[in-house]
Amino acid sequence: MQYLIDASVYVFRAYYSMPDDMVDGDGNPVNALYGYCRFLGDFLEQVNPEYVGVLFDESMTESFRTEIYPEYKANRDPAPEDLKRQFAQCRRYTRALGLLEWGSPKYEADDLIGTLVEHGRTVNRPSTIVTRDKDLAQLVSKNDVFWDFAGKGKITYGEVAGVFGVPPEQIADFLALAGDAVDNIKGVPGVGKKTATVLLQNFSSLDDIYDNLDRVHEINVRGSKTLGEKLATHKDDAYLARKLTGIACDAPIDDAEVALQRSRPELGDINALFDEANIGTALRRQAERIADLSRD
Repeated sequence: MQYLIDASVYVFRAYYSMPDDMVDGDGNPVNALYGYCRFLGDFLEQVNPEYVGVLFDESMTESFRTEIYPEYKANRDPAPEDLKRQFAQCRRYTRALGLLEWGSPKYEADDLIGTLVEHGRTVNRPSTIVTRDKDLAQLVSKNDVFWDFAGKGKITYGEVAGVFGVPPEQIADFLALAGDAVDNIKGVPGVGKKTATVLLQNFSSLDDIYDNLDRVHEINVRGSKTLGEKLATHKDDAYLARKLTGIACDAPIDDAEVALQRSRPELGDINALFDEANIGTALRRQAERIADLSRD
């Protein structure tokens, strides 16, 4: 089993949940760094995985999706400067722990995870995707696991539909129909989550829906009589959205990026980072325990 961590989710979670009065000697906030280090350390102590990769988002404005649709994620405010600084520290900590750390200006962390999931299948190594982002559930096959660490827990292929409303194969189509406000994807006007779910319970995919527009009025959902017309009118919008909601699994990778086997932590580098960030003994001791685990 390989473990692929959607790191940015946990950095943001720490930034907005940990006290912002946690600062280094120069008064710079370190709340995101501390929370992320604790999360990653807890994960490694609990799982002690042999194969693990930690994937980061690098840019919201330069990905291939903004080339397709310039308004993609345009509703989001830029990351605060103190958070950008902490992101760099989080990546530094990840590397010091002996873990693969990877980000790309063109591909989002989701796509890097998708690429590594696909590569894992070529070497018969299933994946556990560690994230809180439902979009990544579309990558789950019968041998994979979606793990909302410290949240909903582990979700298997057969459980995805019960948690997210549709099975993995339909999640990208669901988001294309209903839209995704978080990413500024409009979808089809007038088609909400409930309607999108019912559509995909009756038709296997977005393509199947559009191949059978003359049957859409038969489904049991409010407004079904005019639904086919709405879908026909906004077909281009639906297929544009579908280009955005699907995870790319073909990011360029090299041997270094698929080498997911852990190496021994560099405690000197970790302590140097913690010295700069004014971080005390608890996380240092945890790093030492992780280093001991890697020697076993």
